[in-house]
Amino acid sequence: MTPQTTDLIAELTAQEQRLVLPRFTPEDAWELGRRITESARAAGAGVMIDVRRGDFVVFRASLSGATVDQQTWVARKAAVVRRFECSSALFAARMDQAGVDPVAMGWLDHGYAVTGGSFPVRVEGAGVVAAVTASGLTSQEDHDLVVNGVAELLADLS
Repeated sequence: MTPQTTDLIAELTAQEQRLVLPRFTPEDAWELGRRITESARAAGAGVMIDVRRGDFVVFRASLSGATVDQQTWVARKAAVVRRFECSSALFAARMDQAGVDPVAMGWLDHGYAVTGGSFPVRVEGAGVVAAVTASGLTSQEDHDLVVNGVAELLADLS
């Protein structure tokens, strides 16, 4: 266990505790996806943005430069959020801290991506209701892109 990993886990956990929405309607999902898409577009990032409730995709955008592979990465990152109810970055950090590769050891199949970029949409009193995901940048940049979008939406809804 490295101090950097411990600090990262604490930071990611704090993000999730802080970024809890009062509601999450279909209109909010669209607004969240739109905001993240606009941020990515302004940065010239060729990414795919996806907001889904379970298997129901409620928002998706693919910017210039994104590839067909991003569809697979989005689904695999979101699967981590749905199963473990934490960001894919937090799950990856926890596995790193434990010295475990859950895919290599057969615990998870290849339908999961243990890397950053998907974040749980939590609603007060309801828990995790959706996953918002970006794919096309580094894991950290994908994570930051979606976290910033959730933070902006929370500020507007509060």
